[in-house]
Amino acid sequence: MPHDVDRDRLDAILRQLGRPFELFACDPALADTAQFCAAYGFELADSANTIVVVGKADPRRYAACIVLATHRLDVNRTVRDRLGTRKASFAGGDETRTLTGMEIGGVTPFGLPADLPIWVDAEVMTRPRIVLGGGSRSWKVLASPEVLLELPGAEVVAGLAARVD
Repeated sequence: MPHDVDRDRLDAILRQLGRPFELFACDPALADTAQFCAAYGFELADSANTIVVVGKADPRRYAACIVLATHRLDVNRTVRDRLGTRKASFAGGDETRTLTGMEIGGVTPFGLPADLPIWVDAEVMTRPRIVLGGGSRSWKVLASPEVLLELPGAEVVAGLAARVD
């Protein structure tokens, strides 16, 4: 098997946090949440997506939001208000790649720029285990949600997202 730089980088970052974790290899074509869960037998309720958002101001303001796949991020109120801007939206693919070095579908909170706030929806913290992106579309991270509290700039936010029925 060829040397995997993405895996090595992710493993090194996670080891520094001092919490148990497992790296899970996946087919990049199945990295999107619904396809991943269906293909590998994970529950959507245990899948936590890392979504980069942008506040449309000058200069632009960014944050990484972590929400369960069963929830919808409240961009128009909570995110916008926390960013302190009149408008907010999801960052596009190019903007996400430029800011994080990661592709949508593989964004992970591990290894983000130090000045990027990380907002974790409070519901994420209720799960015994979560599945997170691994920094590329080839890897996922399995860990308890408490691992997120080890990240610099991470903050648990009540009402960041709402459950989708």
